[in-house]
Amino acid sequence: MNVLKFGGTSVANAQNIKLVLNIINESAKKDQLVVVVSAFSGVTDLLVLASSNASAKDKNYKEIVSQIEKKHKEAIEELIPLSDQNELIESINSNINHLKTLLDGCYLLGELSSRTSDTILSFGELLSSQIIAKALEQKVKNAGYKDSRDLIKTNNHFGKAIVNFETTNQLIADYFLSNNADATVIPGFIASSSDGNNTTLGRGGSDYTAAIVAAALNATQLEIWTDVNGMFTANPKIVKQAQPIQTISYQEAMELSHFGAKVLYPPTIQPVLKKNIPIIIKNTFEPEADGTLISSAVNGNENPIKGISHIDKIALLTLEGSGMIGVSGSSKRLFEVLSNETINVIFITQASSEHSICIGILNADADKAQYSIDKAFELEIAQNKIDPCIVEKNLCIVALVGESMKNHQGLSGKMFSTLGKNNVNIRAIAQGASERNISVVINERDVKKALNTLHERFFEDNTKQLNLFVMGVGNVGEKFMDQIHQQKKFLKDNLKINLRVIAVSNSRTMHFNEEGMSLKEWKELLEKGEIANKEIFIEKVKNLNLRNSIFVDITANETIAQTYDQYLEQNIAVVTCNKIACSSTYENYSNLKQLSRKFNAPFLFETNVGAGLPIIDTLKHLIASGDKVHKIQAVLSGSLNFIFNNFNEENSFYDVVKEAGIQGFTEPDPKIDLSGVDVARKILILIRESGYHMEIEDIANESFLPQDCLETTTIDDFFASLTKHTNHFENLYKEATSRDSRLKYVAQFENGIATVGLQFIAKDHPFYNLEGKDNIVLFFTDRYVDQPLLIKGAGAGAAVTASGIFADVIRIGNV
Repeated sequence: MNVLKFGGTSVANAQNIKLVLNIINESAKKDQLVVVVSAFSGVTDLLVLASSNASAKDKNYKEIVSQIEKKHKEAIEELIPLSDQNELIESINSNINHLKTLLDGCYLLGELSSRTSDTILSFGELLSSQIIAKALEQKVKNAGYKDSRDLIKTNNHFGKAIVNFETTNQLIADYFLSNNADATVIPGFIASSSDGNNTTLGRGGSDYTAAIVAAALNATQLEIWTDVNGMFTANPKIVKQAQPIQTISYQEAMELSHFGAKVLYPPTIQPVLKKNIPIIIKNTFEPEADGTLISSAVNGNENPIKGISHIDKIALLTLEGSGMIGVSGSSKRLFEVLSNETINVIFITQASSEHSICIGILNADADKAQYSIDKAFELEIAQNKIDPCIVEKNLCIVALVGESMKNHQGLSGKMFSTLGKNNVNIRAIAQGASERNISVVINERDVKKALNTLHERFFEDNTKQLNLFVMGVGNVGEKFMDQIHQQKKFLKDNLKINLRVIAVSNSRTMHFNEEGMSLKEWKELLEKGEIANKEIFIEKVKNLNLRNSIFVDITANETIAQTYDQYLEQNIAVVTCNKIACSSTYENYSNLKQLSRKFNAPFLFETNVGAGLPIIDTLKHLIASGDKVHKIQAVLSGSLNFIFNNFNEENSFYDVVKEAGIQGFTEPDPKIDLSGVDVARKILILIRESGYHMEIEDIANESFLPQDCLETTTIDDFFASLTKHTNHFENLYKEATSRDSRLKYVAQFENGIATVGLQFIAKDHPFYNLEGKDNIVLFFTDRYVDQPLLIKGAGAGAAVTASGIFADVIRIGNV
């Protein structure tokens, strides 16, 4: 004997019911069956609404009954031949008329008793089971129907009746002993009391019906058919990478079900657990899928964590005070108060000092619980021995579950460190002596991040997902996106980094996709995106609250640079090639570094100096290892180096500057490069990273541009001024030639003094042979005295800058 139970989605409509009938037909060829069915999907909710409306004197309940009647008669028309419909339609009409009578009574009285409510709710399963039983006769000739109210007997605790197992087991055994049907359909959820009243079995009632019958008949197995491929390692609606669990123990299934796994409701397992009857969770819509087998077996060779689950809408109540220390009975009084108010306690933790006790309950019960607790401890509160009950709402319990967890060390540490790295604050912790689950209470807004982060840590072969929010997709930004597209598979296969671009924005539009956008189509998606708005962009990033979020700034925009603190405060890493933040006031620079440390959010800006060259990273390692920088000499502008390397008798200064812009070596406004401001920012960043306190105003900027050029207000005017002062630039070149030198724009720091300016570099200097757009930096330190540490390479260009940004992103992935 096998027992099969089909839930509401499995019997939502005629099309789904046909799939159910096929499954029953195949199973009936091998075993005798009992088939337990739920109400059609949505019908129970309609019955609740109708009864509520009727008792509230709202005549709309009649329209709801009409909807229910129509839904079932449409199913009859599709499932059952016209010649076989009459008897069934008469029965359905009789049930609908009875339902209408009950609701009319609720309307006239203006009230709804729990007894009447149970009778009204019973119609969902009664109607569905009769239709499915009749339809099954077309597939299984020896099919039958039995009203479960004749088999399952309970007390009169309406809404969640208690089963009388002695009577129930005997009735079930006696009936099926004489019943020869190959498949017998019975309604789930409903039962009756010993005096004949309709009762219901509460939440998960249809599963419970199936388990009761399976246990009473010592069934071979209980099959629960639903709309998913069994139990999952996490809620697949929240964690897209969640995997089906093939085998799981009864205890593990109980734990996962208690902590929110919706496939099962914990009491369901109790009757079959006692009889050691296996449960199989299967998918009605993918019957060939393996599903999940729940049994007494425990596989100790697999991952000790079977699943991660959660309960949302939790409130945390804390009772504390010196008056609890050493006083017996405080806990007893607390739990008696909650019991008297029929408030279910979901989570308990107590400090060993006995100074406080903390409990988790549903949000909906929090106010009632707080009032009752304060009332019960009124005297102690008045005497300041105990503080008034503290309530924190909108929390969530997250639990790691696994039978073998007790045999593995360090799982708690991994859980807490994983959450901590993603700035998920733990409000309370609980772990039973069985070590079957570790539970933490966190803020409800962090639940998605927490579940995904933990799942990544324990189930995804340590693959780390990075979620990028990219601001600025011009020359450099486009190259960056291309590089991500090119390397995405390599990073996942070799470095276990899964890169997803969640958002892109330019100055006109922005586009978000929580699941990660197609890197082939990002340009088209951005073109069709919403109007760009910095504030809305920030809010969306915060509200998504994704794990390992990284804001990537590929602009030169000051207002964007001023938003970094808002990201870092939310544990969102910042990667930027925008020099403005790190070269702003020292106070702001220092604050960003502190926020990065405080909220465990990396703040990386390697490309601020030298594009893709590892200048800042090398400098950080020098300082971290205890070295001290005394002097820096550098050519830090690839654009200026390109300009002065190509400026000669044949190429005018104006033409070379134009060409540098075309090739993407200069900022959109080339005056930033030529005025020395860009170089001053770069040397300032190196000075600060070397451990010195300096402001941009402290750097002597010895500009080679005429004052007239510096005072221009538009890009066109600036270029016009370059033409106007052609002789000035030609004289600089001639002087360099006469000195047998080359022109280089040099930044220097020594003895606390920093300068930037054009210099005539002699042939014997390391800077003399610096070609093209290369940068070079010399660090003179305690360890590098006679021969400085030299870093040299391409210091400008979209591709190398993009690769530097990409390298910073990968650094975060490798943390």
